[in-house]
Amino acid sequence: MKVILKETIDALGIVGSAINVADGYARNYLLPRNKVVPDTPAYRKIIEQEKKKFKLQIAKERKIAEETAERIKGIECTIKAKVSQGEELYGSVTINDIIQAFATKGIEIEKRMLLLKKPIKHIGVYSIPVRVYADIEPEIKVIIEPE
Repeated sequence: MKVILKETIDALGIVGSAINVADGYARNYLLPRNKVVPDTPAYRKIIEQEKKKFKLQIAKERKIAEETAERIKGIECTIKAKVSQGEELYGSVTINDIIQAFATKGIEIEKRMLLLKKPIKHIGVYSIPVRVYADIEPEIKVIIEPE
């Protein structure tokens, strides 16, 4: 189903974009929550009239995202974990562990923002991208040390 976004959704796009989504996703989630409108000529005309409002909203979101990216860019955090033989961890360091470590430093990162593909299972230094906005992804440094 072709729809027009009424707000920015990380996985789909920015406000005002016309996108294709699965029919069930649109009917059961996006439309009832008023996040999209059907892509019809009437709605396209309304969206064109509200384009200036959308541009201001996008600019405001982008500015906030850039400020946030500057604050967290290059920040590092050390996590101590139990190590078995060599450099392998007994368990693993997950997104939740990283979020908690940064929270102790007073930096709030949401779970959906961290782009950690799989849990960390070895000691070392890792650069993890943080998606702050659609195309703004500063990296944070996570240092895993033996306990």
